Amino acid sequence: MISLLKIDVGCNRIFGLDILRCLAILFVVFGHGNLFFSGLTARYLDYFVLDGVSIFFVLSGYLIGSILIKELENKPFSNEVLINFWKRRWYRTLPNYFLILSLLIILSHFFSKDFQISHSLKYYIFSQNLYYPHPNWFPEAWSLSIEEWFYLIVPIILLLIIRLFSLSTKKAILITAILIILFATFFRYVKSLQIILENSRDWDINFRKQVFTRIDSIMYGVLGAYIAYYQNNIWHKYKKTLFSLGLILLISNKFFIKADLNSLYACVFSFSLNSIGTLFLLPFLSEIKSGKGKIYKAVTYFSLISYSMYLINLTLVKNWIVLHLEIDFINSYVTLVIKYLLYWFFTIVLSILLYKYFEVPTTKLRDK
Repeated sequence: MISLLKIDVGCNRIFGLDILRCLAILFVVFGHGNLFFSGLTARYLDYFVLDGVSIFFVLSGYLIGSILIKELENKPFSNEVLINFWKRRWYRTLPNYFLILSLLIILSHFFSKDFQISHSLKYYIFSQNLYYPHPNWFPEAWSLSIEEWFYLIVPIILLLIIRLFSLSTKKAILITAILIILFATFFRYVKSLQIILENSRDWDINFRKQVFTRIDSIMYGVLGAYIAYYQNNIWHKYKKTLFSLGLILLISNKFFIKADLNSLYACVFSFSLNSIGTLFLLPFLSEIKSGKGKIYKAVTYFSLISYSMYLINLTLVKNWIVLHLEIDFINSYVTLVIKYLLYWFFTIVLSILLYKYFEVPTTKLRDK
C-alpha cells in the first residue's frame, strides 16, 4: 500500500512556493469540508480559512508569467512559440480535468434524475461562467475556466501588441498586465452598479466566480513575474516587509468583505487587495529553495497533488462518495466526525493515485 502511494519528488522545486500551494489547497479542502457542519460551527471554522483559489490564481500567474518572459526573451514570439506554449499548458491541465468531468457526467447521467448532458457540454469549452453565474453542477470548475481563458487570451494579446506596435517583450508584458487588470476592475465596478446582492452566495456567483470579473487576479501574478525578472533588486530588497504586509492584507481583507457585501470595496477592490496581498508574499517565499524533515515532505506532497485534490474533493469525494456512504451511528456527532475524516482520507488517497498514475504520465507526453 505504501509503495502504491509513494510519489517521486523532483529536485527542481522551490519549497517556499510549495508552502504557498500547499496552504492554498488545504484552505480549499478545509473550506469545502465546512459544508459538513451546521451554520454556527461552519462560520466559526471559516475564520481559519483564507481564499485558497485566489492564492492559486496569483501563484499560477507568477509561474506562467515567468515561463513566458523567459521564452520570449530567448527567442522571437512566433506562432510556433505560441502553439508550443498552449500544448505544454494544456497537457498539464486538460487531461485531469476532462477525466474528472467525464466521470461526473457519467455518474450524473445514470444516478441523477434532473441531470441533462447538454447542460454539461459547455464545461468542455470553459464557457459556463464567462460573465454570468456558474451552474451549481461541478461548482469547483469555475476557477479552471478562468485559468484556461488566461492561457488562451494573454499570449494572443502579447503577440498582437508585439507585432502591431513593434514593442519589446518587457513593454508588452507590462502593458498586457495593466490592461487586463484595468479591464476586470472596471467590469466589476460596472457590474456592482447594476446588481443588488441579497446574501453571500449572490456575491460569490456574481463577482467571485466569473471569468471577466476575476482574470485580473492571475495578472497580478504576471506582474510579479515581470518585477522579479526585470527589477530583481526591488523584488528582493523589501521581501520581509512585503511578506508581513501581504499577510496583513490577506487576513484583514477577509473580515472587511463581510461588513457590507454590496459595498464598492467588497464587489470591486477586495479582489484586487487579495491578489496584491498574495503577490507580496512571493518575493520572500520564492527565495526558500529547499527544506528538510517530515514537514518538508508533507508540504511537497500536498503541493504535488494539489491540482488533483482540487478537482475531486468537493463533487466527487464529498457529494458522490462520502455522502452516499451508509454510516449511521447512534450519536449523530460521531457520524459527522467519521464522514468528515473519510472526506479527507478519500480526498488525499484518491488524489495521490490520480496524480501518480494519470496526471504524471499524461504530463510527460508533452515532452515527447
